[in-house]
Amino acid sequence: MPTAIQISGLTKKFFQRGEVVAVDNLNLEVEEGEIFGFLGPNGAGKTTTIKMLLGLIFPTSGSATLLGRPAGDIDMKRQVSYLPESPYFYDHLTGGELLDFYGRLFALPDAVRKQRVHELIELVGLKNDKLKQLKQYSKGMLQRIGIAQALVNDPKLLIFDEPTSGLDPVAHIEIRNLIVSLRDKGKTVFLSSHQLSDVELVCDRVAILNYGRLVKTGKVTELVEGTRTEIIARGVSDSGIAALRQLSPQLVQKDGYVTLFQEDTALVNQIVDIVRQHEGIVVSVVPQRRRLEDIFVETIGMGTGRTIGTFNELTGGRA
Repeated sequence: MPTAIQISGLTKKFFQRGEVVAVDNLNLEVEEGEIFGFLGPNGAGKTTTIKMLLGLIFPTSGSATLLGRPAGDIDMKRQVSYLPESPYFYDHLTGGELLDFYGRLFALPDAVRKQRVHELIELVGLKNDKLKQLKQYSKGMLQRIGIAQALVNDPKLLIFDEPTSGLDPVAHIEIRNLIVSLRDKGKTVFLSSHQLSDVELVCDRVAILNYGRLVKTGKVTELVEGTRTEIIARGVSDSGIAALRQLSPQLVQKDGYVTLFQEDTALVNQIVDIVRQHEGIVVSVVPQRRRLEDIFVETIGMGTGRTIGTFNELTGGRA
């Protein structure tokens, strides 16, 4: 499979009140025609990596190629598009005028540009809003017109940074489906996102960064393989709680109920026996498929020194 992005030993250091390593010896490959998820908590180095790929900042060491050409190469940029999380558009322009403007930047011939604007407005579902000024657009509409402008040059590679951030549920699903349709058209999508449920649904492979280092990568289907069992009980004595903690340290107690998770199926019956032996009643035993969110939290907490808080605390800001 041809490679869309090749990253070799990419490192970026900033010197502000001492040396800060934002990206540390990153090695990564993204294949053509896939949706690749680029994940990590706040400050992991994702945005810094994207800026180096686009040639907006230069690496301290290492290299990267996009579509076989060095990062920052002019010919490469004609085949790549980028949608930042919070793009700035001239809000006095209409949706159609904005796309026409970007078409002119790419020096598209008049006839081609006109046809492209018409097709993209249709593609992102803004046909009835083409003549509205952007200041009248909702957040979801701005995200859709942003994706449309990213497609003006008919790129082979699209880099999206939080494309579904802040959208209502309907717009969220529409943007997610649109991203899948781009892959179906043969595009490569490099997707940086904190919306792990979206990533799990649409991405073929993912990479997880922490403190600038690559800590896990692989196919989504392989990463989430396996199940764990959720066990809920009530009325368990204190001695029973102590025994259960030996098998499941992440046990949670609330309002007289005990909830614990066990990945080793051989221990599930043992847990049930402990509950019954210590005056408890088993409320439910439910096998659960592992989620990408579980993989993310487990990975970020392994050997990094990062304190695990709530998932929102981990992913609530920029990286």
